[in-house]
Parts: sequence; structure tokens; C-alpha cells
Amino acid sequence: MSIWAFLQQFWVDLKAQKLRSTLTILGITWGTVSVVVLLAFGMGLEKQNRKNMHGMGQGIVILFPNQTTKPYKGYPDGRRIRFTPRDAEILEAQIPHITSISPEFRRYGTPVRYKNNRTLPNIIGANEKYGEMRNIIPDDGGRYINRRDVELRRRVAVIGDKLKTLLMGDAPAIGETIYIAQSPFTIVGVMKPKVQNSSYGSRDEDCIFIPNTTYQSLFGDVYLNNLIFRYDDPEASEFVTASVYNTLSTIHTFDPTDQDAVFIWDTNEMDKFLNYFFIGFNLFMGIIGAFTLTVGGIGVANIMFVVVKEKTGEIGIKRAIGATQRTILGQFFLESFAIVMIGALLGFLISVGMVELAGLLPIEQEVGQPEISFAVVAVTVVLLSVIALLAGYFPARKAAKLEPAECLRQIA
Repeated sequence: MSIWAFLQQFWVDLKAQKLRSTLTILGITWGTVSVVVLLAFGMGLEKQNRKNMHGMGQGIVILFPNQTTKPYKGYPDGRRIRFTPRDAEILEAQIPHITSISPEFRRYGTPVRYKNNRTLPNIIGANEKYGEMRNIIPDDGGRYINRRDVELRRRVAVIGDKLKTLLMGDAPAIGETIYIAQSPFTIVGVMKPKVQNSSYGSRDEDCIFIPNTTYQSLFGDVYLNNLIFRYDDPEASEFVTASVYNTLSTIHTFDPTDQDAVFIWDTNEMDKFLNYFFIGFNLFMGIIGAFTLTVGGIGVANIMFVVVKEKTGEIGIKRAIGATQRTILGQFFLESFAIVMIGALLGFLISVGMVELAGLLPIEQEVGQPEISFAVVAVTVVLLSVIALLAGYFPARKAAKLEPAECLRQIA
């Protein structure tokens, strides 16, 4: 049978059993929508969670000085560890895996003024590498702190976008002068707005960033609040952590096995957790959708068994005039695939519409923007192909194995 003849016969069969055909196709349609929409929302949720988490910085490690809990080389436990900018230089020199590192000073409660507007933001002193590590990206027309700013102790500042609005409203900020503890600073950059759902002080949108050398000159602080660095290979996490403890224990004379002396927050570990979590989450969503699609496939198989029974006489006539088992098998296979593909096409169209409508809702920061990615389409196509294959094979096999004489006897 030619493809054109098959399509004509298929169309006649659809019109002859409109209700049955419609319900069968809708079963596949609903199953397709379930798979595509659930996976699209799962992908969107994963992407948004990663975006939110990386607002603080991607692949960074924060070191917080703490107190020793073990006596070591004559020193008692309970001794406070304090970092200095020199520690950052030593760590970078002795641990090759570290690609960027910055000291970090933090100060709260210092007044900041622009004209008649005043506030008490978080003031951060860091070097030129800090902005890239922490995703503090300057808006158009501005820049972040550079090496010369640090070396020359320039009084320049980068401010968070929310703080800029608080102090200056919609007025341009680049080149304007603000006063930090009565000292004038020139604004060289305003941070681009970003989503940030975690921090270890305050949100970056509310902060002022100045060179760490300028910070020390202004406030006279010797000891850092923390160190922040990034390393080149996530697989080297354990080695880097051990190297950091060994190096710092040598500098500050504490037991290198005393992990309470320095608290290490490696955000790469959270990335690993999210990887495993969303693999499981998306797999779960896919399984739920696959079950729904399987129900639709069972409906197709049942209908095709009914069709085989209804067309027993027709099968007998075709076999009697020379049709082979392969021809009969192909006819019912094609019919099953056609039903599944029509339902799948409708399902994809409905899914695209639902995803587009979901994109208009103000839910992006909470659950992300659902997206029909290549991975979602590939998984759905594979599931549909398997369903079509199984739903068509057994009825088609039954039809192909019918004996011509038995089929013709039923006509008589």
C-alpha cells in the first residue's frame, strides 16, 4: 500500500469513528503536555536556582577566621585566629590551584552622604579581583576597582544599584562625589541589578565597594573579616581545602587538623548538591509525565486491537489477493504511529502555549522561567517513539499473523 493510499484509508477510518479517534488522540495529547510542561518547569526551576545562588558568586570559597579548639605547640585552645592581607598573598603564592583571591574588610554603621541624603550601608574593602569573583558587574558607563586604584589607594567607589537609587534616585551617578565618614569618594561604577538569594553579610545591592588599601588608610583596620578565592578545578576541592588549612596553620600556628580554627564555605559543594538534586527532580518529573503518556499509549493499543478485530474480513481479503504479512504489519504500525504523532503534535503546540503564558506571570524569581529546551524535546520524542512502537507492535503483529482462510470464514 502506498503512503497516499494509507493516508486516505486512515482519514476514512478517523471519520468513521470520530469519538473513539478523538479520545485516543487526546490521551496522547495530554500525555505529551504532561511530559513537556513538567520537564520545562523543572528546567526553568533549576536554571533560576542556579542563577539565584550564583548571584553571590560562582565557584568561590570564603574563609572565615574563628577560634582554635585544640592546643598546639604550647598555645592553648580558644585562641582567636585573625587574617591579614598578607595571608591572601601567601595563599596565592603557595597553592597553584588558586586563580583569584582577595582580602575582604567589612564595616557597618559608618554614615555615607550624598548631598542631603544619608544612610548607613555596608562598606567593603577589597581588591580588583573581588568584583569578578562576586559577580559585581558595573552597569554601562562605569567600571569596577582596578589594580591602580588599589596600588595608589585612590578614593573611588562602586555602589550597589539599590543604594544608588536610595541616595541619588534616577540621577546619573558616575563621576559624582559621595562622602564616607566625611571623606570624599568618586563613584566610578554602579552595580548592575542581579538576583541574589544568599550572602554572608548583606545584599550587594546595598553595599559600597572601595579598594582595600584605601579602606585601611581610612579606618585603620589591620585584620580582615574574611578571605575569598576561586580555584581552577572543582575536582581538586579536597586537595585545595587541605592545602589552605596547612598553609594557614603554618602562618598562624594552629593544628592543621583543627578545622574549627578556620571556617571554609566552598560554594562548589552547593553546585554539586544542586546537580544531584535536579537530576533526581527532573527524573521524577519525567517519570510522572511518562506514566501519563503510557496511559495514552495503552489507549492507542486497545483501540488498535479493536480495529484489528473490526477489519478481520478486510485483512483476509488483502491476504487472499497477495498482501504479505509485512504489508499488514506495516499498515497497522503506520496507523498507530499516525495517531501518536497527531496527538504529540497537538500536545507540543499546547505545551508551547502554556509555557508562553507561564512566562507572562510574575513568578520568575520564585520558580524560574519554564523553557522547552533541546533536552526536553529529545526526552519527549524518545518517549513518544517508544510508546508508538509498543502501542503499534502487538496489534499489528496480531493482524499480520491472522490466517486468510479464518478471516474469510468470518465474512461468510
